[in-house]
Amino acid sequence: MWKQIAPAFRITLLFTVLTGLIYPGVITGLCQLIFKDKANGSLVSVNGQVVGSSLLGQKFSRPEYFHSRLSAAGDGYDAANSGGTNLGPTSQKLIDRVKGDVAKFHQENPQYVGTIPADALTTSASGLDPDISPAFAAAQIARVAQARGVSSAQAEAIVQEHTQGRQLGFLGEPRVNVLELNLALDQKLHR
Repeated sequence: MWKQIAPAFRITLLFTVLTGLIYPGVITGLCQLIFKDKANGSLVSVNGQVVGSSLLGQKFSRPEYFHSRLSAAGDGYDAANSGGTNLGPTSQKLIDRVKGDVAKFHQENPQYVGTIPADALTTSASGLDPDISPAFAAAQIARVAQARGVSSAQAEAIVQEHTQGRQLGFLGEPRVNVLELNLALDQKLHR
C-alpha cells in the first residue's frame, strides 16, 4: 500500500510547489519587471498620492468635471458589487430610471441640444467603465467650460487630446478616459 501512496504523495507535493509557488512567483516577478504599472492596477497618482485607476470608473458629480458613465455597481463604482442590473427593455424600473436620468442630464447640461448619447443614460455591464464616448464628453463641454470660467474651445481641445481611437485601428469604439480627462483639466486649467 505504501508503494502506491508514497509516489502519489511526492508527485502531489512536487506539483503543489511547482504550480502553486514557483510558477506564480516567476510570473508575478516577470510582470512586476516588465509591466510594473499594469501589474499594480494601472494606478494614477497626483503629487505622490493615488487618486484612482485608469481601469475603473469613478463618480464625478461637480459641474467643473466631466461625469462618468452611470454605474449599477453597489453605491456606484463599487468594485465589490460589480455587475449590471439585468433589467430588460420592458422593465418599468428601468424606464423610470432612464426618465429620471434624462431629466438630470438636461438639468446638469441645459445648453446641450440634440440627442443624448446612449452612454449618458445606460450603465455598462460591469458598472465600472472608466471611459465615455466622445459624444458624451462633447455633450458636457459647455457645462464644464462655464463652471471653470474658460471657453468651450479650451475644454474641447483637452477632450480632443484625450480621445483614444479604436484599438489596432478597428477594435472597439473611440473613447475618453474620464479620470485622465479630469486630471488634465485640473492641470491645464488650474482648478
